[in-house]
This record gives sequence, structure tokens and C-alpha cells, in this order.
Amino acid sequence: MVDATRHRTAKPKFTSLECLGQAAECLKTLAHPHRLRIVQMLLAGRYTVGELAEACGIPSHMASEHLRLMLRCGFLNMEKDGRCAYYTIAEPHLASIMACIESRFGAGRSGRTTTPA
Repeated sequence: MVDATRHRTAKPKFTSLECLGQAAECLKTLAHPHRLRIVQMLLAGRYTVGELAEACGIPSHMASEHLRLMLRCGFLNMEKDGRCAYYTIAEPHLASIMACIESRFGAGRSGRTTTPA
């Protein structure tokens, strides 16, 4: 007779639901095309609100609101240099998240959101 308890694998350690809730809130913040473009740009260097707004084709006040939300989540830093405020990436994991997004949805893709059967 085989002892079934000997062959059980260890229970996987899951992240707490509280932590997953925080992650979900931050992912909701990223879930906007302009914010994703801002992250792409900031991964390449530092930019002002005006530069980010122009690249996204939106007014500066809208870019400022997107930046405020991402600052609140801890994704970005803001540095003053004279009269200009420059934004940079604070969360290093954004590079991995963007790499995943770009791999799945990047240039050369047809825009499909489903995987072929």
C-alpha cells in the first residue's frame, strides 16, 4: 500500500489578497494608452509635462493628471530644475511590464486581442 501523504507537494505560497488588491489598483492606473506611452517615453529618459503632452497629442493639463495618478502609485519621480519639472521612472519593474506589453501588443502586431486557435 502506498502512503499518499508522502507524495504531496508543498502548498504554493500565494501573495496576500491585500497585496494583490494594491497591485490591481496600480495596474488600473497603468491601463490607459496615454499613461503607457508616458511610461515608454520615461523609460528612455526624463521629460517635462509639455513634452509628454505633445507626444501623446493631449493638452498639458490632461498629461499633468495622468502624471499625478502615476506619481501617487509610486511609479514616477518628479524633479525640479529651475522652473521646469522633469519626470522619471521610480519603479524599476515598469521596464519588465512594458517589455511584456510591447512583446504582446507591440509594433508589427495586427492589433488582435485574442490568440489564434
